[in-house]
Amino acid sequence: MQRAPIQHCRQCGSKVAYRLPDDGDTKERAICTGCKTVHYENPLNVVGTVPHWGDKVLLCKRNIEPRWGKWTLPAGFMELNETTAEGAARETMEEAGAVFELQELFSLINVPRVGQVHLFYRARLLSDAFDPGFETLETRLFAEDEIPWDDIAFRTVRATLEMYFTDRRAGNYQMHTVDIA
Repeated sequence: MQRAPIQHCRQCGSKVAYRLPDDGDTKERAICTGCKTVHYENPLNVVGTVPHWGDKVLLCKRNIEPRWGKWTLPAGFMELNETTAEGAARETMEEAGAVFELQELFSLINVPRVGQVHLFYRARLLSDAFDPGFETLETRLFAEDEIPWDDIAFRTVRATLEMYFTDRRAGNYQMHTVDIA
């Protein structure tokens, strides 16, 4: 699902044209036909956590589209003026209402087809009581054999869960970098 191309300048509202900038750039950019502003279209960061409690992970059932009613890790788009860790923590609090200690970055997944980079941190839950926000229908802790694999919302979440449980069985958590075509 590619994002729609820019049609109007964010600075002055004039139409844009896609062409090579005059500065030697080698990629076509949206350039304002009025004020000549060059508009760059860059990937969006999705940040979240793999919250764990003993041998279980916390999943959230989505109350929003896309993938309403499917299970996911708590995650969402990073906001301006926050780090990836701050965004992951915010999303976990907003979607799960969890109390946790943020741990190391666990997975970085490139999804060039939709212009996104997904980053998941491990998060050690400090309580098994949750207070999910409006984006979440339900939260639940799942052991690996209880994961509703057919109802996982996104390929990046499925890949992260698979890597998490593989590392857990090995007793050694590593940083994972994956490209999803």
